[in-house]
Amino acid sequence: MAASGERVTYGQLEARSNQGAHLFRSLGVRAGDGIALFMDNSPRYYEVLWAAQRSGIRFTCISSKLAVGEVEYIVRDSDSRVLIASAGVAPTALEVAPLLAGVSLYMVDGALGPFESFEAARSPFPTTPIPDQSAGAAMLYSSGTTGRPKGVKRLTGLLVDNGIDTPNPLAMLGQALYGLDFDTVYLSPAPLYHAAPLGWSMAVQSFGGTVIMMEKFEPETALAYIEHYHVTCAQWVPTHFVRMLKLPPDVRAKYDLSSLKSVFHAAAPCPIPVKEQMIAWWGPIISEYYAGTEGNGFCAINSEEWLRKKGSVGRGLTCEVKICAEDGTVLPTRSQGTVYFAGGGEFEYHNAPEKTAESRHTQGWSTLGDVGWLDEEGYLFLTDRKSFMIISGGVNIYPQEIENLLIGHPKVADVAVIGGPHEEMGEEVIAVIQPADWNEAGEALAAELSAYARAHLSHVKAPRKIDFMAELPRHATGKLYKRLIRDAYWGKSNATIV
Repeated sequence: MAASGERVTYGQLEARSNQGAHLFRSLGVRAGDGIALFMDNSPRYYEVLWAAQRSGIRFTCISSKLAVGEVEYIVRDSDSRVLIASAGVAPTALEVAPLLAGVSLYMVDGALGPFESFEAARSPFPTTPIPDQSAGAAMLYSSGTTGRPKGVKRLTGLLVDNGIDTPNPLAMLGQALYGLDFDTVYLSPAPLYHAAPLGWSMAVQSFGGTVIMMEKFEPETALAYIEHYHVTCAQWVPTHFVRMLKLPPDVRAKYDLSSLKSVFHAAAPCPIPVKEQMIAWWGPIISEYYAGTEGNGFCAINSEEWLRKKGSVGRGLTCEVKICAEDGTVLPTRSQGTVYFAGGGEFEYHNAPEKTAESRHTQGWSTLGDVGWLDEEGYLFLTDRKSFMIISGGVNIYPQEIENLLIGHPKVADVAVIGGPHEEMGEEVIAVIQPADWNEAGEALAAELSAYARAHLSHVKAPRKIDFMAELPRHATGKLYKRLIRDAYWGKSNATIV
């Protein structure tokens, strides 16, 4: 653990995960059954994960930020037979417990209320493997930015193994692209319940490397941990980059980052100026990939390629990328349309056949719902999420381009661009700004940002209105809950915007 310094050795992880596997079997949890983890970042997290993984169990990691009803829904929908919580989420866990009749309840780091101590329950069991080991897999839920979250059940793909000794495809990708191996010291700055830190840190552990898990992300402490632990590799999201770049120059310069050999980012679009500054700061060791929890495709690009193809998320490695029109027709080069993956991993949305069907092309290809285009060399450029498109006066406007511009302004800490109702145009472009200094929120800053946008964007794309929020509703993994902001303007939410 980065802050506390608590260490778990591989010997301890082996013994504790074996005991956990025996405990699950004693509860009647068999290969193919599900358990749920509702935990903040904790050293016990991996002990539970590997116990489930070596038992052939589906493990559903639930965001520690969710409310009672959301946690109940995911535990029920995932058919989880066990819920394991941590002390950091105890208030919510205690409220949800009475709603989960029939689910075995455990808590790490001590018993509480109806939750038994997980450590005490596993301690009587052998530290040797269960006789019927098989590889389990994650079944994670989408962030629910557009409604009820969907459980993603991978049928093939990056985190699905056929047997306990089958090489993990994600680990093999990490080895080939980012040099993951026994000597890797990997910094995991994000919550472990998200697919990327979960998958990549377990991949590092599969090589016997060292994982440094941050309790929570703070920009300066992340730099301090890189120096202190001699971190060689890390996975980030663009908001991490933005926050580190906005540290004072003297703070950025005082930490030794020379141990870094490779870093990579994903999860959200990275503005071109941000990526340029990061490469200038850390050197050409920054890679990017585009993929989803669904595991249906994987695109990648390194620094050298990106400097030639600025804004691209790379070429398909595990799939062939197709760009299709609304009617499913495959579009030519540089034509904008829905991004589909062909030949990648198979998945389905748990208990939601209609959502699974919506993600499929008639040819069997699948999509994450993004819009983009391909260049002549097969490099993919994303435009935005299809669901975020603004239609103003019949013109299609994608917020990402506007957001990428505004986040570069020194007085902007975060930004969301959405379409709000407009009597004449149907929708108008609205920029919701989280200012770097809340005391500056007001008409003067709005006017300054409006002028900045008009100087760099076409008239139709420039925001017609600029409002302010003290903090945008952003997932800890970097994903913006844009639907919540949009709903506030369409009378569907209680979000506070000034």
